[in-house]
Amino acid sequence: MNLLLDTHLLLWAADLTGKLPAAARQLLEDSGNTLFFSPISLLEIAIKAAQGRSNFQVEPRSLHRGLIGNGYVELPVTSEHTLKVLSLPPIHKDPFDRLLIAQAMVEGFLLVTSDRAVSVYPGPIRKV
Repeated sequence: MNLLLDTHLLLWAADLTGKLPAAARQLLEDSGNTLFFSPISLLEIAIKAAQGRSNFQVEPRSLHRGLIGNGYVELPVTSEHTLKVLSLPPIHKDPFDRLLIAQAMVEGFLLVTSDRAVSVYPGPIRKV
């Protein structure tokens, strides 16, 4: 199965503090799953780190290298993804999450999230 991880799960997967939920760890460790990340997550981290947000204090370039080094595949952002955002109901206002949702819908990937608001959207989304 193709999994697209939301930004917090990417951060938690890279962190050794044990914040990654067990259900997420199980999905990530399943060799039958292909793990994807979006560059929109790296953008979100860069912007929020620059704003001083304490839960986004990771260097995006290092995270990118670590993700690639651990077998994650980068899912490029396309016009189709950005236009899909137009059809999403206004459940959640975070533009980064909305684009991740749109990417998962367009690609048919399972979006794995810890965000309750994101999990309310229809489509291939699993809250862990």
